[in-house]
Amino acid sequence: LTVPLFLFEMGAMLAPALRDSFPPRLNLLVQLALATPVVLWGGWPFFERGWASLRTRNFNMFTLIALGTGAAFLYSLARTAQALFAPPGNLAGHDVSHATTGVGALHDVYFEAAAGITTLVLLGQVLELRARAKTSGAIRKLLALAPKTARVVRPDGREEDVPLESVAVGDTLRVRPGEKVPVDGMVIEGASAVDESMLTGEPIPVEKTRGSDVTGGTLNKAGSIVMKAGRVGRDTLLSQIVRLVGEAQRSRAPIQRLADAVASWFVPAVVVVSVLTFAAWAAFGPRPRLAHALVNAVAVLIIACPCALGLATPMSIMVGTGRGAQAGILVKNAEALEQLEKVNTLVVDKTGTLTEGKPKIVKIRAFGAFDEKELLRLAASLERASEHPLAAAVTAAAEAAGVTLALSKEFSSIPGRGARARIEGHDVAVGGLSLFEEISWSPSFPNDLLAEADAERAKGHTVLFVAVDGEPAGFLAAADPVKPSAAAAIAEMHRLGLRVVMLTGDAKATAESVGKELGIDEIIAGVLPTAKAEAVARLKGEGRIVAMAGDGVNDAPALAASDVGIAMGTGTDVAIESADVTLLKGDLSGLARARRLSKATMSNIRQNLVFAFVYNVLGIPVAAGLLYPFFGLLLSPVIASAAMTLSSVSVISNALRLRRVPL
Repeated sequence: LTVPLFLFEMGAMLAPALRDSFPPRLNLLVQLALATPVVLWGGWPFFERGWASLRTRNFNMFTLIALGTGAAFLYSLARTAQALFAPPGNLAGHDVSHATTGVGALHDVYFEAAAGITTLVLLGQVLELRARAKTSGAIRKLLALAPKTARVVRPDGREEDVPLESVAVGDTLRVRPGEKVPVDGMVIEGASAVDESMLTGEPIPVEKTRGSDVTGGTLNKAGSIVMKAGRVGRDTLLSQIVRLVGEAQRSRAPIQRLADAVASWFVPAVVVVSVLTFAAWAAFGPRPRLAHALVNAVAVLIIACPCALGLATPMSIMVGTGRGAQAGILVKNAEALEQLEKVNTLVVDKTGTLTEGKPKIVKIRAFGAFDEKELLRLAASLERASEHPLAAAVTAAAEAAGVTLALSKEFSSIPGRGARARIEGHDVAVGGLSLFEEISWSPSFPNDLLAEADAERAKGHTVLFVAVDGEPAGFLAAADPVKPSAAAAIAEMHRLGLRVVMLTGDAKATAESVGKELGIDEIIAGVLPTAKAEAVARLKGEGRIVAMAGDGVNDAPALAASDVGIAMGTGTDVAIESADVTLLKGDLSGLARARRLSKATMSNIRQNLVFAFVYNVLGIPVAAGLLYPFFGLLLSPVIASAAMTLSSVSVISNALRLRRVPL
């Protein structure tokens, strides 16, 4: 409705011949018909909130919107009624109308201004609401991690699947390979490797045997286990994570808009000036005094109308977020950009954020008659039959080295220790030192080799010993390598004045090794998801403005609790949904680009607010008639509307500069 209204009105102004050939009363009726549903239906919430702000004296942007659109519409409605009931001769042309009333009864209407303001502000509101609507997706995805059913083992040995809600504390449950652990509890029978990356973010499954604790939502990778339910329903760790994310999202305070702060004094000032203008012209102005008083009072309100103010933030946000997307930075809301500029502490997860998130073989140490290539060939030939992530790292290393693998026979896996098989007539075993005790081997690994293995463990690496026919052959060391971009990104964060804190569920030795390599300021290791959120809360309690970067489900509570949550695009959907900013390429260097984008966008918004007000502030005295006693000049509502349009053009043009901002 607003687009044809603008074309209808502005087209008539630019083409007087078209204007004069159009029936005057029909002109006004068409404008009235187009503008009324926009202002009174689409803009009704603005009038409600504007009225509420007047009642409570908490003036904000909606006060200006309600006053501006209301003044323009009511004034135009009054002028339309005056023109429609005037004698037909007085509507023949603009000049006659001026001669009759002192103002343009036919053409000095501002239906297009009232409709345009309403539409543009609604556009900004829609963009913000669409971003906010996505926050509930994180809760839904967290809840989806829990299985729908559990397999209960009855006292008579009978097994049956029951709804998860039916599981009670003390129930005996069986978890088969490939199934999710239904609730928190303890293993009472069997052994397996459980993928706990949804909790710790670590890609290497944890070996579980009798007496080990297991957590609901984690994935059983290998063997079948029987467990006893310990915590169910709202008491499980997954449910606690869901609660933490929800509470953190609800407790995030809305940021006070700069426009609202300015409006708190600007609105009453405009109203006072408009009233004084009316009174002054009604008492001292030339005849017809009432007409001059009304026109100048309305001119004051129109030139103060917040059309550009409604555009100032949404335009910069739209252009800025578009520019960010080109650089791999997905920003969900304006609050995130505003806060990111103020952040002074960056908290980062290790796995998947600073590191690749996938184990790789980083060292091969051969011993005795074996060289590194042969050691890798034998180990990979054995591990090819295993589904363990470390086995995948060994086979990937062999593939990268161009090694041809041999056929393995009689493969057997010993959960929590390693595996063995017959390869080319030789008995080969790969795993921890405890593996060899399990299979009654006593390979004599020399002290210097064991010392090298200890050095690798001190770095947080996982060591796999290899023995052939009961004799030592060497070891392989696996690690989660640091991302190539991480060091430069951390250095850039330091240059920007940020303190960098590593927050990880991994072991202290591994975390300190990575932290030392990258120059991390503070390391907090071995923490569960609840502790991550608590650590972020502690930093915020110290007066710091905290940004949290992570990629796993375990990071979701901390992401939601931070001032700005930043997710790696290569991470889990839950982390991405919980975050305010997502680095689509999973590249930590995007953090520096996001910070620069924030600074550029907020600077642009401040410039826009200046543009939005400078025309109004300079134009208000002129609209009030300040120049009339000296030069006989009046700022009619038409000129006031043009000034308002010019301020909008300035805001849009300035916001478009963000498309070229270097990141």
